[in-house]
Amino acid sequence: QALAAADTANAVLEGDDATTDAVTPTVRLGNICQISDKVARVSGTQLAVEHAGRDDELAYQETLKGLELKRDMESILVGTNQAKNAGADATARKTASILSWIKTNTSKGTAGGAADPSAADGTGTRTDGTQIAFTEARLKTVLAACANSGGKPDTIYTGTFNKQVFSTFTGRSTPMEQASSKKIVASVDVYESDFGKLNVVFDLFQRTRDVLVLQNEMWA
Repeated sequence: QALAAADTANAVLEGDDATTDAVTPTVRLGNICQISDKVARVSGTQLAVEHAGRDDELAYQETLKGLELKRDMESILVGTNQAKNAGADATARKTASILSWIKTNTSKGTAGGAADPSAADGTGTRTDGTQIAFTEARLKTVLAACANSGGKPDTIYTGTFNKQVFSTFTGRSTPMEQASSKKIVASVDVYESDFGKLNVVFDLFQRTRDVLVLQNEMWA
């Protein structure tokens, strides 16, 4: 749902006859349910013998497969550039990754055919161009664009490389040493911008080249 642009000429006469305004229709967004599986297999002998550190080999393997499945699902959502696919008799359904839903308020290189998806509905993918450095200036540009669009982002997600880059931004260019606790603080967990505070979260499965600025309440 989008609101109409602000109208600075919105003034009417006292006692004026009311006229209806055009409505902005809602657009229903939807994704495709992708089925993923992990199947544990244990022999009868493995079930019968005693194991070091666990009582039930099958339960242990099921736990491992469950953890692996969660890693797969998170990698699909934030670690791929994937459009949704309804599938067919011989084609598995695919869930659109997070990049397929972001088409504005971005900062990217211009070389190499870089482009945002044409529509923020999961049907397209991002065209990766030549990689550019993650800088605080670029982050501020994106935050300002979000604010101008009415957005209120609250979280910044980075991979391993850009999390370390983030820790070199203004205010954290020099590590802080707490003598009383014998601890050196050289990381950034909260970024206080001109448009509010944002949590800075490291995501192991995110693409190295991406930094995601999200308003979590708008995602499900």
